[in-house]
Amino acid sequence: MAKAHRKSTSPGQVGTKPALLSGGNPQIAKAYGDAPVQAYIAAMPGWKSDLGRRLDALIERTVPGMHKAVKWNSPFYGIESQGWFLSLHCFTKYVKVAFFRGALLHPVPPGASKTRDTRYLDIHEDDEFDEAQFADWVKQASQLPGERL
Repeated sequence: MAKAHRKSTSPGQVGTKPALLSGGNPQIAKAYGDAPVQAYIAAMPGWKSDLGRRLDALIERTVPGMHKAVKWNSPFYGIESQGWFLSLHCFTKYVKVAFFRGALLHPVPPGASKTRDTRYLDIHEDDEFDEAQFADWVKQASQLPGERL
């Protein structure tokens, strides 16, 4: 198991960064709300943290008032009465976005899954990122019945 990384702090500040699990995924305790998601994003290593902030802002702009949580060391986004519509996860060389009803989106996101409905978007450091397409997928996904996880 990875050890927590320490950063220098001034008196009164919390001095421990979350541990990074295999692939650099931050270990964040299960919790609901924006604060644990922001803690996850801040702990994403390197370029992934900037991408996490960008994705989070796009999701918030596209679906105002949606709910957030960290479950299984991944941020989840959803609609309270409908369930979760997407999640993020860090891997060594990319960030994976899971659309839980992605097979119903148009166009369908490119990454296949072992589950029938889920589709993935893997974003690597040097990929061109189509914000308009991503926002369209987020909007479509938020209007579908979500996962009850």
